[in-house]
Amino acid sequence: MLAGQALGKAKTAYAAALQGAGKALTAAHVIGDTPPPVSKTGRHWAYSLFRVHDSLAIVELDVPWWTYRAIDAVELWLATHEGPVRVYEYGSGASTFWLSKRCDEVHSVEHHRGFGEMMAKELASKANVSLRIVEPTTTGSPRIGSQKEGHEGLDFYDYVHSIDDVAGEFDLVVIDGRAREACLEASRGRLARGGIIVYDNSLRRRYGVAIERSGMVAHRYRGLTPTLPYPDQTSLLTAP
Repeated sequence: MLAGQALGKAKTAYAAALQGAGKALTAAHVIGDTPPPVSKTGRHWAYSLFRVHDSLAIVELDVPWWTYRAIDAVELWLATHEGPVRVYEYGSGASTFWLSKRCDEVHSVEHHRGFGEMMAKELASKANVSLRIVEPTTTGSPRIGSQKEGHEGLDFYDYVHSIDDVAGEFDLVVIDGRAREACLEASRGRLARGGIIVYDNSLRRRYGVAIERSGMVAHRYRGLTPTLPYPDQTSLLTAP
């Protein structure tokens, strides 16, 4: 617990330092007010480092918080997909805005009330986006728990199964929130023919195990991710 708290403080300090540096460099006209094109991956990534842990600033980058290679792969999939695209998203954020510009219908669920309410205000003008806040419940025996530190005793069952409240199939499912292993299990049967699941941070061992057990075909995209100073991996999953 203490190690986790120390890491959290270090991340907060790092983010504050980078955000402050970004504001100073912008004021000094060393970097511009607008990000470079996403096609200029290296330049875009370097620019994005000054937007770390600032969700609304990341929105201005016009990228979801996946690896650049995965973003390119999803862009290509969307460009070649025939018909309307329905999305279910576990974990709202920059990706919700990005998807709203490219897809016909986006259903997003958020477990954190404070963050969800902030996002709901920002997304209010997006007629094709539905954002629900489904908080975990506190219990001594969670039906679906989260292995994230500090989330002991929280049950994410309603959050995971919020997808059951929306009828029909989904062409694209994004898993980038809590209890991701259970989200994969709950959503893979709701995937439309030819659809894909975006599973972020798939380098984590428990996520890799969940993907392998799902029986789905994993296309792994490792590399740079907006705002992150280290490489990560996003996987796109398809039916076998």
